[in-house]
Amino acid sequence: MQYKDYYKILGVNKNASQDDIKKAYRKLAKKYHPDANPGDKKAEERFKEISEAYEVLGDKDKRKKYDQFGTMNFQNGMNFDPSQFGNFEFRRSHNGFSDFFNMFFGDGGIDLNDLFGTGTRYKGFGTGFSGTHSMRGDDIEAEMVITPEEGLEGVEKTFTIRTGEGAKTLSVKIPRGIPEGGKIKLSGQGKPGIGGGPSGDLYITIKFREGKYKLEGNNLIKRAEIYPWTAALGGEVKIEAPDGLIQVKIPAGIQTDQKIRVPRQGYGKTKESRGDLFILIKIVNPRHLTSEQKKLYEKLKATETT
Repeated sequence: MQYKDYYKILGVNKNASQDDIKKAYRKLAKKYHPDANPGDKKAEERFKEISEAYEVLGDKDKRKKYDQFGTMNFQNGMNFDPSQFGNFEFRRSHNGFSDFFNMFFGDGGIDLNDLFGTGTRYKGFGTGFSGTHSMRGDDIEAEMVITPEEGLEGVEKTFTIRTGEGAKTLSVKIPRGIPEGGKIKLSGQGKPGIGGGPSGDLYITIKFREGKYKLEGNNLIKRAEIYPWTAALGGEVKIEAPDGLIQVKIPAGIQTDQKIRVPRQGYGKTKESRGDLFILIKIVNPRHLTSEQKKLYEKLKATETT
């Protein structure tokens, strides 16, 4: 009977993380899957071998048991006599996996817990290689760009995405107050599975563009244009805020690009978690002056000192 080096089969080292092992398996399984290689017996055997390796290394407990073989100095392809592990009746399984797998990880095989002194029966694992060759489809990641006001309102958005089956139109509800980089999961909307396997999921990452407001962290920036006399003398202006129109006091002598803070009128899920609204001042001149305004400007100009 030959020892199987499952790490070599998946092309990973013995220190690989569970995530790395999963990625290696998915990549190889997709490449050698029988549905992608119809009639290719070598590809089918390779797929069985890959599936067997992942059946063990993809499970932390099974991997731990398998790693203990390293202390016995086995090498890949090495023949050994199962009787050295004690007397037992070995029955061949029809799960498509190797005798090595079935002896150590299948029903009726060697009790690994007794072998390594852990004291409890180590049962077989029922998934194995299936003749249906089914495999879950890949997940898809996509980006959606919204405005801060859409995020505050929690709107429903319709979008079109391309998958292995062509373009499809979907609708998604934006959670109110979702942060920059937040993800929305649409189950079963990823790439279709192989051989009748389930479809993957679609993950939408939210990005923001400037709309009525510009988002900076949890704060909103709102531009407000005021005339020179309001900037010089001070006054009040009406500003459209997320919760409705508000009256904002302009201090005398304010300059362009200075900001006025309005607490708790920013972005967030709840009133308590919301940031602030900052009014960004831009001083502008009227495009058209009345005759009276023109005379006043002329008088003002006459007061200039050099």
